[in-house]
Amino acid sequence: MPRDRMTALQFLARELRRARETAGMSQAELAAAITCYSSSLVAMVETCRRIPKPDFAERCDQVLSTGGILSRLLEDLVSSGMPSEWQGKWLDIEARATSLYSYEPLIVPGLLQTEAYARAVIAMSGRRFDVDEQVEARLERQRILAADMPPMLVAVMDEGVLHRPVGGTEVMSDQLMHLLDMAERHDIVIQIVPLAVGAYAGLAGPFVVAEFEGGEAAYIDNALAGDVVERYEEVLLMKRLWAALRGEALSRKQSLELIEKAVSGWVR
Repeated sequence: MPRDRMTALQFLARELRRARETAGMSQAELAAAITCYSSSLVAMVETCRRIPKPDFAERCDQVLSTGGILSRLLEDLVSSGMPSEWQGKWLDIEARATSLYSYEPLIVPGLLQTEAYARAVIAMSGRRFDVDEQVEARLERQRILAADMPPMLVAVMDEGVLHRPVGGTEVMSDQLMHLLDMAERHDIVIQIVPLAVGAYAGLAGPFVVAEFEGGEAAYIDNALAGDVVERYEEVLLMKRLWAALRGEALSRKQSLELIEKAVSGWVR
C-alpha cells in the first residue's frame, strides 16, 4: 500500500482545514463562530488528534457552507471505518499522556507493533473494518513516541506473546528485534511475565492506564470495542491491578534477555 494513502480521519481533517482556509477563518475564529467548541478542539480535529462529534461537524458545515460534506464524511468514512482504539476519548487521552502503563497477555501492545505485525493482528481480528486503514491508524498512534516530550511507556507482556506465531517467522523476528530496539530508550520499559508464574490476574485481559496533567484514565480492550474508564474508584482498581501484575514480571534486564533468547527461536 502506498505510504501516502490517507486514513478516513486524515481525509476529514484535510477537508475541514481546506474549508476553513477558503472561508478566510482562523481556528479561533471558526471556534467562535460554531460556539460550544474551543479553538484547541478545532486544532486537534485538523491534526487528527480528536474524532469530532456529529454536532461539531454539523456546525462547521453550516458556518463554512460546505453543503454537509463534513457530516457525511464523519458518518460514512470515520464512524464506519475507524478502529475502536481511536474512538471516543482515548485518542486525546493517549496524546496528552505523560505516562502510559500497558499490559498485554496475548499480543505486542499497539504502540510497539511493527507494521507487518499490526497487519497480521488486525487481519485476523474478526472486526469488519478496512485492514489498510486500521494499520495506518495504528502507526499514526505511534507518533506520540516520537514527540519532543513523549510519554513514559511501561509495557508488561506475558511471555506467551514472544512465542505466538503472529504473521510467521520473519514477522516475529522483526517484531522482537523492534522491541529490543525500543527498549534501549530511557522512556520505554518492557517487562515480561514468565510462563513459570502460571495463572495470575493479568490473564483476564489487556488494559492501559494513562496519567496526564490533571487526571488519570484507563482503557480496557475487548472483542467488541474499547472502554475508557475515568471514575476515580475504577481507575484506582486498575492501578492496583497494574502494580500486582508488574510484581509478577521479570526485571527490565531479565526481560530483555528473555526477548533476545526468543529472537533466536524465530531466526531460520
